[in-house]
Amino acid sequence: MWQVQKQKNEKADAASGITLSDAAAAAGDRRDDRHADLLSLKVQIHRELLDEINLAQLEKMSRAQVESEAGVVISDILNRHQMALNATERRAMVSDVLDELLGLGPLEPLLQDETITDILVNGHDIVFVERRGLLERAETRFKDEKHLFRIIQKIASAVGRRIDESSPFVDARLADGSRVNAIVPPLAIDGSLLSIRKFARIPIDMTRLIELGSVPSAVAEVLAGIVKARRNVLISGGTGSGKTTLLNAVSSYIDERERIVTIEDSAELQLQQEHVARLETRPANIEGKGEISQRDLVKNALRMRPDRIIVGEVRAGEAFDMLQAMNTGHDGSMTTVHANTARDALSRIEQMIGMSGIDMPARAARAQIASAINVVVQIGRLSDGRRRLLSLSEITGMEGDVVTMQDIFQFRMSGRDADNRVIGHFEATGIRPKFLETLSTHGVDLPSDLFRPDRKID
Repeated sequence: MWQVQKQKNEKADAASGITLSDAAAAAGDRRDDRHADLLSLKVQIHRELLDEINLAQLEKMSRAQVESEAGVVISDILNRHQMALNATERRAMVSDVLDELLGLGPLEPLLQDETITDILVNGHDIVFVERRGLLERAETRFKDEKHLFRIIQKIASAVGRRIDESSPFVDARLADGSRVNAIVPPLAIDGSLLSIRKFARIPIDMTRLIELGSVPSAVAEVLAGIVKARRNVLISGGTGSGKTTLLNAVSSYIDERERIVTIEDSAELQLQQEHVARLETRPANIEGKGEISQRDLVKNALRMRPDRIIVGEVRAGEAFDMLQAMNTGHDGSMTTVHANTARDALSRIEQMIGMSGIDMPARAARAQIASAINVVVQIGRLSDGRRRLLSLSEITGMEGDVVTMQDIFQFRMSGRDADNRVIGHFEATGIRPKFLETLSTHGVDLPSDLFRPDRKID
């Protein structure tokens, strides 16, 4: 009976020239038109709200107070426009306008979503997010390119940076420490591009990394001993592999009585110690003057009586100054570098020494690396989106012109399960690290069976 009725309906639709696909397309067009109307209304309300409120007074009020006061004004403006809105749309409109007023507009819901780790804006109407290591399209949209550009300028100006046609890209950070990169036309051909690497409100510590399976508890125990014994650590990994997260977690083992100086391009580190001096680079002004580089800050940090220096990431000539600091009494310093393997990390550091402008023979540069860096930790993001520690290696010295290194722990992949998740396990290589003697002199005694070659570490 239902099938007969369906056929009758289809015949009737055919007679009238309407198909199911046409009806669906028409419904989609109506939704798009409604969405565009709501966006235009939101922009208009925002403009009128700015004319009616005291911005200076607004800065002294909490968000709850602003919501209460501005909510009444927004409701009056909505009534004046006489656009038919249901209760859900009206609440969403008030919330969106407040986000524009106090926050970052359409980005605010994404920033509040704790399941999202990255926000990637590819133009005003294309937004992707990363959840659990996998990218997905979001429904978030900006009204137009000007709207997106205004949000980018708001982010940059909040940390004393600028972005425009003469300076079309910027590194910045949000109030919660989330890292931001933006690039605008003419360099971005199809519209402004915005990338936000979110930071957890509660910093991810080593306990959480162990729970996630990123770091085995046995390796975490060794890392704790390495930090307490003031060994110099280099954390290596690709983009988005979790280098800064691991650096934050490892730094928690530093003694509260030590003075720590951190140096970053854009402040991201969330150290929990009380005695931390944080330094951040400064870009050149509109006249091309006043730039303060990481290298300048590393040199200055040496005069600040630091016990340890932590550089968020070495990219250029500051690598040489960092090695000098590690070699001249600032034991226990740490930094990160972009590299795919531990051996590649040392090659990159050697290349950066060349970028410092100092004419140094290759063998001398490698000798500096071998004497400065004690441990290299390699991490990576697997194809299923999960981050894992891949190896922990010790630098043992030089043989001829080659820096010698030995793996202590490594992660071995063995396949995939039914859900396409990577299967693997950590294992000890059986090599007893030379730094155990140093750890012992600092009162850190590790169980000898940690390094048994037949032991699989889960």
